[in-house]
Amino acid sequence: MAEETDIHVQALTAAQTQMYEGRFDAARVTLQPVLDASPDHVDALYMQAVCARYLKRHDEARAALERIKGVSPDFGRAYQEEGHLLRALGEDDRALTAYQRACRFNPALVASWRAQSDLLQAAGRPVEASNAAAQAERIAALPRDLVSVTHLLHEGKLLKAEQLCRAFLQKTPHHVEAMRLLAEIGSRFGVLEDADFLLESAIGFEPDNTQLRLDYIQILRKRQKFAAALEQARQLWETDRDNPVFKSHYAIERMQTGSYDEALTLFEEILVTLPDDPATLTSRGHAQKTLGQHDAAVASYRAAFAAKPDHGDAWYGLANLKTYRFTDEEVASMQALEAGSDLAFQDRVHLSFALAKAFEDREDVAQAFDFYEKGNTLKRVQTRYTTEQMKAELDAQAEICDAALFARQSGKGCADPDPIFIVGLPRAGSTLLEQILASHSQVDGTLELPNILALSHRLRGRQRLSDKTRYPRVLHELDAGQLEALGRDYIENTRIHRAGAPRFTDKMPNNFRHIGLIKLILPNARIIDARRHPMACCFSGFKQLFAEGQEFTYGLEEIGHYYRNYVALMDHWDRVLPGQILRVNYEDVVSDLDGQVRRILDYCGLPFEQACIDFHATERAVRTASSEQVRQPIFDAGVAQWKKFEPHLDPLKSALGKDILARAGQGTS
Repeated sequence: MAEETDIHVQALTAAQTQMYEGRFDAARVTLQPVLDASPDHVDALYMQAVCARYLKRHDEARAALERIKGVSPDFGRAYQEEGHLLRALGEDDRALTAYQRACRFNPALVASWRAQSDLLQAAGRPVEASNAAAQAERIAALPRDLVSVTHLLHEGKLLKAEQLCRAFLQKTPHHVEAMRLLAEIGSRFGVLEDADFLLESAIGFEPDNTQLRLDYIQILRKRQKFAAALEQARQLWETDRDNPVFKSHYAIERMQTGSYDEALTLFEEILVTLPDDPATLTSRGHAQKTLGQHDAAVASYRAAFAAKPDHGDAWYGLANLKTYRFTDEEVASMQALEAGSDLAFQDRVHLSFALAKAFEDREDVAQAFDFYEKGNTLKRVQTRYTTEQMKAELDAQAEICDAALFARQSGKGCADPDPIFIVGLPRAGSTLLEQILASHSQVDGTLELPNILALSHRLRGRQRLSDKTRYPRVLHELDAGQLEALGRDYIENTRIHRAGAPRFTDKMPNNFRHIGLIKLILPNARIIDARRHPMACCFSGFKQLFAEGQEFTYGLEEIGHYYRNYVALMDHWDRVLPGQILRVNYEDVVSDLDGQVRRILDYCGLPFEQACIDFHATERAVRTASSEQVRQPIFDAGVAQWKKFEPHLDPLKSALGKDILARAGQGTS
């Protein structure tokens, strides 16, 4: 296999030389064995497209580019080449769109910026043309090594990008752009502490560098430093309060800290200046949805796609309200857009899921499933998720976090009883349980807090690629002081999301993977396992397009295996932590709300309050896909919705296995 790869590298190098010499026919011949062996080889397909364009084989070029976009939808050079092709065919408007997409995926493509400048100038848009030209000049002025780093970074070749960037910084240690690029590489690797340090240092050298501060805000948010991210966004906004970009970032950080009313005010101010900005209209819709302003959210989403018909995020925003029903005209518009060839990849994903919801509401199961399948297939192209890798991670938790660990380390963490963790799979009813608990006078409902997941990454450390079980193995090595400090940090870092109640919920579903960590650093925390019938839970996850993460949901087999492995790990936690996790079945809550509410409150050590039964009357921000549903009285219509799709779900049944399906519906445990 290595020899074959070497042969391919040699062929690609030879073809590249032939292209530089203008021998495009010869290069096509040289590339063919590579494409025969690897039809989806992105670099070979790209070179084939370039050769075909120069040889005026336009259909061949177009086919190669479409194949690249199918297997690597964020490959910027493919869109740049598409721009060149369309420009050669005299389709300047479409070429401009292609160049813009190219720069979105790879901002170091100088040719795309220059082409944009030329096309915008010709179209009578001189200000935008000048901005594009300035971007081209900025990149052209960068050291060649850093341009190469940028290309590698945006084409997913992170190890090569890191090596080249570090080598450059050894020679030029305070080069701000190199520091920024290395921070972005670190962010993609999940080494957030290093990225934080690099960006903070770089801002010290160039405090007025806007891009540094924007990158820093993103890193701070990923590290759950929400107050610091908000402060950075505020500082940026204070430099130019009329700048819509700065104002938008400040609004988004206000949302992150729960200040939705303030965020809405900022979005409204932006829309005075830019009344038809689809991104701002959509962001306003998201905020209104979170606050329960259904009609206002609908109006915002509709205004967004009225301004930009192919703005998929707005179409999906309507679908994700769950209670909205698309009109016939809206469905026809979405179908026409989805059938077109110029739709951007992410817009196609959004429209596929929105159309699936529209046809499901019309009881057209076949059409609905086709679009759910299409949307999920597109999303799988973007992910690196594998069932094998996840199973290995979960198996390591069960193997390493054994009874001996808890016998030796228990009782050493932070004693605060404040957190109530709600874990499980997404779409298992966790938002309903959170709404019930958040309706209690002693409980604040927060968010799907990423703090525990971030802590697991920190404990894994810099050597996580070569030592895959460093975490959770490190849990055996931490002393009482370290465990207490980690628990105390969690309590303090999540305080920004609380409103003063003595208890609070954290409903990050993926925390089930880290129950061992949670019980060691927060031994008095309550943990509720939100469980739902496996077919209902998995198919509901398959139907959902998540904002980020949850990559296991984009395939019926993948989500089925994930559910199976989740059950196996929860069985392990029950064995080594007996009686410490409350399992709540969604179907039991639907059929016996009063009994289950009392059971949950009793487990959490909370007195009964009628408001928990009347949870739908509680006014609070809800940031998940179920936000509209939990504002209504409980109903059983969703319990068996999956059954009408049953003829399409054999892969899911096979992945779950007969034993898991047999266990379903056993009731409370």
